[in-house]
Amino acid sequence: MRYFITLSYDGTRYHGWQIQPSGVSVQEVLQRALSTLLRTPIAITGAGRTDAGVHARKMVAHFDTHTASFDPRQLAYKLNRLLPHDIAVSSVKPVGDDMHARFSARTRTYHYYIHTAKDPFLCTTSCLMHYQLDFEAMNEAAAMLTTYTDFAAFCKSHADVKTTLCTVTTARWHQTSPTSWYFEITANRFLRNMVRAVVGTLIDVGRHRISLSQFRLIVEGRQRTAAGESMPAHALFLEDITY
Repeated sequence: MRYFITLSYDGTRYHGWQIQPSGVSVQEVLQRALSTLLRTPIAITGAGRTDAGVHARKMVAHFDTHTASFDPRQLAYKLNRLLPHDIAVSSVKPVGDDMHARFSARTRTYHYYIHTAKDPFLCTTSCLMHYQLDFEAMNEAAAMLTTYTDFAAFCKSHADVKTTLCTVTTARWHQTSPTSWYFEITANRFLRNMVRAVVGTLIDVGRHRISLSQFRLIVEGRQRTAAGESMPAHALFLEDITY
């Protein structure tokens, strides 16, 4: 049987989702807990990879097991008792053998959070900006992203990817308070470090360091060195995955 696990996590203490040779990952912790409860080695496959320090409000992973039937709700309950405080399982559900956490996903949505006034309660989940930003210009630039398919300009240098093509369907800044905003972006897939590089380049637009026409040239130029800096990981959340 194949099962989907839906979970959320605070990525502060972890070296990303994927198992690493050094440093604890979310995948490693979840896999160990599952293996303990099911009393057999379990391998899990995630819907994608989040970098060190990145959070997830919704991550999906699948695992296969030949273990005798069990109550998925009880397994979710027991996982939450065993897992550390910063990883929470919301559901375990049986799915068809043709369902794959990564390849069956239709869209993924990320949010990047920023604030412009110092707030001790946001320091681990939002990025403090010390300057004025032109959000109207930033949204004009963000809208351009939905008209392109090649995002090599925002892909981490020397990343091991077969293609830099993505379909972006949503890209927009939202204001949640007088001093808080988040950037929402939805696509069928994302490149390594893509969202943080996109946000860094949009911040340059908002600071009037580059113009809208220059932003367009950066996307079309497909050179990572021309785009903005990668923003800090702690303000990035994997918000949703659809199947």
